[in-house]
Amino acid sequence: MKKALVFPGQGSQFVGMGKELYDSRRDIKDLMTTANDILGFDILSAMFSGTEEDLKKTSVTQPAIFIHSVAAVKAINAIGAEMVAGHSLGEFSALVANGVLSFEDGLRLVSERAQAMQEACDANPSAMAAVLGLEDSKVEEICAQIDGIVVPANYNCPGQLVISGETAAVEAACEALKEAGAKRALKLPVNGAFHSPLMQPAQDRLAAAIEKTKFGKATMPIYQNITTTAVTNPDEIKKNLIAQLTGPVKWTQTIQNMVKDGAGIFIEVGPGKTLQGLIKKIDPEVTASSAL
Repeated sequence: MKKALVFPGQGSQFVGMGKELYDSRRDIKDLMTTANDILGFDILSAMFSGTEEDLKKTSVTQPAIFIHSVAAVKAINAIGAEMVAGHSLGEFSALVANGVLSFEDGLRLVSERAQAMQEACDANPSAMAAVLGLEDSKVEEICAQIDGIVVPANYNCPGQLVISGETAAVEAACEALKEAGAKRALKLPVNGAFHSPLMQPAQDRLAAAIEKTKFGKATMPIYQNITTTAVTNPDEIKKNLIAQLTGPVKWTQTIQNMVKDGAGIFIEVGPGKTLQGLIKKIDPEVTASSAL
């Protein structure tokens, strides 16, 4: 039975995140402190004692989760792990864990990604919505029938899918999905259409940054959101990271493929416990727990 490390994405942040890790060891404190220098602002203060509003800003949220996740990897004994995966943003943390990216380069890319996504949101106000209780294929079918841009964005677990796109199109899709039998189709408190074609400007900016960054040899495969299968080739990893910004997060399919390849123990590394809950819904037979 193989051990897999999984890393959370946006939405797992909380005030006080990372403080215990920071206080636990000198090497972790040093690692986290370098983040302020790289980013050019005091992100640790936002993480440790900021407000919820501070942490909700994409330009703060994404680096904060990444910093917390990498510090947590350093704090645990990850020996024996044989594969990694991350939910959206979490892929960058996973790539530090498997040796493809350094902490410093990963943080620079995450910061660039976050700023680019925020700018894309500001330029084109849009929306996302959670859909519960419908087959994925039905959600896909209805989205395809709606005027305007609305697409499946996050395949989180069976019966739970997030759609993303233009505000009017998302609202129209929600009504159609409820009529089709969805238990819920509710807009989320975000101001952007992540993982949709509306993220194209952000994708272009991230692609330029990724092409300038050194990607090393993977010590273990990463199961990426776009392909859902094991990847070790640095060029393929880069391509998939770029495609992820406008493509869907296929988390259900990713976990299913990891299980098919022998994973039976999943350890969530980073803030929150969201992924554990999703994994248990995807496959009740596996073990899912927190790293710390």
